[in-house]
Amino acid sequence: MSLPQAGDLAPDFTAKDQHGTTHRLADYKGRRVALYFYPKDDTSGCTAQACDLRDNYQSLQAAGIQVLGVSIDSEKSHQKFAAKYDLPFPLLVDEDKKLVEDYGVWQEKSMYGRKYMGTMRYTFLIDADSKIEKVITKVDTKNHAAQLL
Repeated sequence: MSLPQAGDLAPDFTAKDQHGTTHRLADYKGRRVALYFYPKDDTSGCTAQACDLRDNYQSLQAAGIQVLGVSIDSEKSHQKFAAKYDLPFPLLVDEDKKLVEDYGVWQEKSMYGRKYMGTMRYTFLIDADSKIEKVITKVDTKNHAAQLL
């Protein structure tokens, strides 16, 4: 699927988080959601991004933004990652790759000349009516909260 753009209705989703709690986009109707996709738990860039969101979580919540992280890692991996860095927001499990495909972030990547499929580090700011307000494709992992605020 192609990347949803600002003004588009956000693709609906239902996914479990690191605690087994189910989250649906409809659960957040009337609130803004920062749905951030990241490649892998406990890697340097993903940790920097998650910790920046953690450190600025109160400011994001004060701005009415609920943070939801998404990767294709397992519930157990998410549990370890969230516990290790004291992350206060849900990390959604997408092992079947439904969310990464629905949001168009499962793309061909290249490292050291090797091509492979992987999750792009993109964030979708979704408004209170479930429309995409902003798509961030150039994520600054150390200042991601500022990009959202």
